[in-house]
Amino acid sequence: MKPENNHSDNPKTTHLLRSLFSYFKPHMNLFILDMFCAVLAAAIDLAFPLVSRYAMYELLPGKAYRIFYILMFGVVIFYVLRSACYYMMTYWGHTFGVRVEADIRRSLYEHLQEMDFSFYDQTRTGRIMSRLTGDLFEITELSHHGPEDLLISVLTISGSLIFMFTIEWRLALVVAALIPIFILIVMGRRKDMTTTSADVKKKLASINADIESSISGIRTSKAFTNEIEDLERFDRSNNRYKTARKSFYRAMATFQASQEFFMCILPVAVIAFGGYLIMRGSMNYVDLITFTLFVNAFITPIRKLSAFAEVFTNGTAGLKRFLAVMAIEPSITEKEDAPSLQVSGGNIEIDHVSFSYAQGAAAGMDEPAEGEEDDEVLAERKRAVGRTILDGVSLTVKAGETVAVVGPSGGGKTTLCQLIPRFYDVTDGSIRIDGQDVRDVTIRSLRQAVGIVQQDVFIFADTILENIRYGRPGASYEDVVAAAKRAEIYDDIMEMPDGFDTYVGERGTKLSGGQKQRVSIARIFLKDPEILILDEATSALDTITEEQIQESFNRLSQDRTTIVIAHRLATVRDADRIVVVDHGHLVEEGTHEELLAKNGAYADLYLTQRLS
Repeated sequence: MKPENNHSDNPKTTHLLRSLFSYFKPHMNLFILDMFCAVLAAAIDLAFPLVSRYAMYELLPGKAYRIFYILMFGVVIFYVLRSACYYMMTYWGHTFGVRVEADIRRSLYEHLQEMDFSFYDQTRTGRIMSRLTGDLFEITELSHHGPEDLLISVLTISGSLIFMFTIEWRLALVVAALIPIFILIVMGRRKDMTTTSADVKKKLASINADIESSISGIRTSKAFTNEIEDLERFDRSNNRYKTARKSFYRAMATFQASQEFFMCILPVAVIAFGGYLIMRGSMNYVDLITFTLFVNAFITPIRKLSAFAEVFTNGTAGLKRFLAVMAIEPSITEKEDAPSLQVSGGNIEIDHVSFSYAQGAAAGMDEPAEGEEDDEVLAERKRAVGRTILDGVSLTVKAGETVAVVGPSGGGKTTLCQLIPRFYDVTDGSIRIDGQDVRDVTIRSLRQAVGIVQQDVFIFADTILENIRYGRPGASYEDVVAAAKRAEIYDDIMEMPDGFDTYVGERGTKLSGGQKQRVSIARIFLKDPEILILDEATSALDTITEEQIQESFNRLSQDRTTIVIAHRLATVRDADRIVVVDHGHLVEEGTHEELLAKNGAYADLYLTQRLS
């Protein structure tokens, strides 16, 4: 579920709220229940001064004591009902808010799944986590407490004023004149609080990003004994957050002080002007007491308005940031009614392909705060924006052929292979599989047909079984075992404490580098794709294990189009063809023997590795 309307990065408040209300629809029964309880509680608060006035005017002077006590008992019953209303508002109201929050979080997560690699290249994980947690909590508070507090406040204040005017219009006019002054103060302070709240959230996202980065790299930090430097970097972010919070609390303190002054002045004004009317014989004590009760009934709504102002400012700031992310369009999209990829053999045609990283989807995310340092990876990616990575590369990989892509680091080998499953889109040229342009077919069918074992292996914080099964969700236990055996990791798993049910830790910290690599290889065996891309797939393995895995790869590659990116040239000597990519160009192509005979770039690489 997504908001019904598209919005700019700086949407108006009405658009913000309209988007929020679109998430209310599936839970409208709870919302109506919450609002009904709010109306009933407000009605009871309004009834008490009127009941008291009736008792003092009619029952007590007429010595109708029995009716008086019956009426007071009835008031007690209504306050029990009021307590039940607040129980319902607290329990079911918060339940409603949590359900809305869950729907919004799911919507945001679905949108994040649609974003392509360029978005994550330019966005720190901590900033994304800030959207999924802190911002959504503020939105939840707004969705629950906002309508409820506003309704109770409006009903109680407007109802009290109406009844006051029926009792003594002149005194009611004094009260009514003070209300707009208070509203102006609230609106003025709210603007300041909105600005400072947005700044606080920005700084908090920065802290989350730094914490995520520091915790993820804690082993590296300890290895280099850089704890002091990491703490200093955290302190810089933390101090920026404290400064932002200080500004927010200053704005909130001004608001609270203004509110407290108003709440004290209001009963003083009522007593003062009411006393003047009594002195002139225009009012009696009963009506003044009734007015005082109505003024006391203002206290709760005013405090609710105060809470609403804070909730509204925080919630709209979070909602604005949420919608800014939702407004980001992925740079890689499917054509309307795109067909599924039909793989008949797996022939790949790379036709005059050029590629350069473009400033992409992360534009809707907050930029780093002033003085904030980006991490090195993001900085490097930003430096790569606009730089040509591939320039007019053409290559045909025949169905069932194994082609090795080699060359110096940074030459464009991995980038070339990432274009095939459309992790990025080509800048110029085209890539076709069995004659079908990869941009013309569905992304899901394309990536189901292409299996990738990457150099940078990601292991989920789960069991060995589920990590392998990730290659084909729903696969049977027997299929997972078979994949593990083909990846030469079965014996290692059997030696673990819980076998396939062994928990591997965060990012697979309980596994060795070679074991993590073999788990990722087992995933591909389980997936069994038509096209296979091995991106330095054996780089973390020892020589003996590498030879064993290579035999499994050879079996998997039979009758399957395979592209192998390799640094160690000894692992690709038996490839059907070897291409050399350097500085974004395909500079050589041929078999191992042919390229050695040319005595060119490949021969230089091979000789260098032989001598090292």
